Amino acid sequence: MTHDHDLVLRPTAAQTEAALNPPPGRNGGDLVVETLTGLGATTVFGLPGQHALGMFDALRRSDLAYIGLRVENNAGFAADAYGRITGEAAPLLLSTGPGALTSLAALQEAAAASAPVLAISSQIPGAGLGGGRHGYLHELPDQQASFRGVVKSVHTVRTQSQIPSAIAEAWESALTAPHGPVWVEIPQDVLLAETSLPVVTAADAAPHDLPPRPELTAVAADLLSKAARPAIIAGGGVVRSDASGKLRQLAERLNAPVVTTFGGKGAFPWNHPLSLQSWLEDRHTTDFLEDADVLLVVGSGLGELSSNYYTFKPRGRVIQIEADLGKLESNHPALGIHADARLALSALLETVPEREDETAADRVRTVLDLVRERIDAQELTLEQQVLAAVRQALPDRSASFWDMTILAYWAWSAFDARRPNTMHSAQGAGGLGYAFPAAIGGAVADPTHPVLAVSGDGGALYSIAELATARQHNLDVTWLIVDDGGYGILREYMTDAFGQATATELSRPDYVALAESFGVPGVRTTPDTLADDLAKSLATPGPSVVVLPALLRMFAPTHLD
Repeated sequence: MTHDHDLVLRPTAAQTEAALNPPPGRNGGDLVVETLTGLGATTVFGLPGQHALGMFDALRRSDLAYIGLRVENNAGFAADAYGRITGEAAPLLLSTGPGALTSLAALQEAAAASAPVLAISSQIPGAGLGGGRHGYLHELPDQQASFRGVVKSVHTVRTQSQIPSAIAEAWESALTAPHGPVWVEIPQDVLLAETSLPVVTAADAAPHDLPPRPELTAVAADLLSKAARPAIIAGGGVVRSDASGKLRQLAERLNAPVVTTFGGKGAFPWNHPLSLQSWLEDRHTTDFLEDADVLLVVGSGLGELSSNYYTFKPRGRVIQIEADLGKLESNHPALGIHADARLALSALLETVPEREDETAADRVRTVLDLVRERIDAQELTLEQQVLAAVRQALPDRSASFWDMTILAYWAWSAFDARRPNTMHSAQGAGGLGYAFPAAIGGAVADPTHPVLAVSGDGGALYSIAELATARQHNLDVTWLIVDDGGYGILREYMTDAFGQATATELSRPDYVALAESFGVPGVRTTPDTLADDLAKSLATPGPSVVVLPALLRMFAPTHLD
């Protein structure tokens, strides 16, 4: 009898020849890129630095496509978006010390959004490790310590023979639910030294499944089948696990209204009779959800933004399906099911019966009408006009990437993503500068459709250098910059809180002229011409910039009432 653990992968003749007679001139960096290739990577992002040159030199001897950005944090955002769109681990190559540390904000966003990023950093030479102050360039007493609280896992390499296994282990970690960023560091001398190790021809790193425990799904199915007023909150975990179809089947079987979180945009059809859309920053929606006798939360931790700033207090029984163990019951007592959303929804569909409820769609319409009345009473015609113009111009299959800006905050609640995994923002960690470099990663991930980035003028200045990247690689990225002369949302927050704003006004460049200096066409638009100008830019191959001078306002919050 042959057992699975007795099976041995036998090399092919070509692999044997490559192992016995490796090509000359290889170094530790070659082991890195060979391992990445063996794991299935086709594209890497990054920025070279002195200690990391061994990796970058090895790229020219590989088939990996390299997308080099101008700032490490932007390279991290690009890798984040590539991971979100493809569902694959996105390699991010970085140098030591300042280069590594500059990526931290992007890795925090990847962690918050469960984006699979495989960051591989150099280290100072091995002789300088151990915590002493040796005076090496870029030296840190403990570089890993800066990343342990940010990434999902840390993997250390100290010899060349450790490289393939460490990278494979990190790859597996990044892609095991919940997805997330991981960190590998390799000393400079290990990367530069010539290697006699055989060529890495294949690597095995299968992510682990995370199925639900059957006794838990049995209890959940029983609760849902007996519910009088069930409702569903669908989060980003539904999108990441490609479970939108399963979610719709279950909602229709239960006649349960569904609201998507801002990270779960597109997980449920916007205009479906059971769709409460994404109006979680509205008391009419949260009142409705609080009234549910059984609330199914799928792929969300019900954090600050998903709970109307923690004012949401469910009164019924909560069932929470969540792949991130740290989020399970972290905000509300629940029947906690630690599982991948798709596997858990599949298990529920096996046992949950049809539930008749002729009132569900009417109740959903009532809530949406109340939301609409509240917004319409605030004289926010301009904001709705601008968001509608973006929706009109953006092709359904195109991905959009949104910075932390007022128009994005509107989009979280009011934008119809139309398809899952097409609308992405930095609402996980909430840092500025995400949209444009992320759109670059999105365009690399799927070059068949144009990509949109949306920024304010404040966020745009974080990533303006990446116009050179977009031009260099001729990427189909259109960048909409809403220019209001400052940090618009902070201006509102401070004015509301203190009566006046401080440190929010910005001197800024002529963005059209600046784009054109990079060889990127730019156009200044108005709310009335935005839809046409944006559609034209999206339809024109290559990068482009559309600048909208406009002072937008947020709708009034309800969590302060």
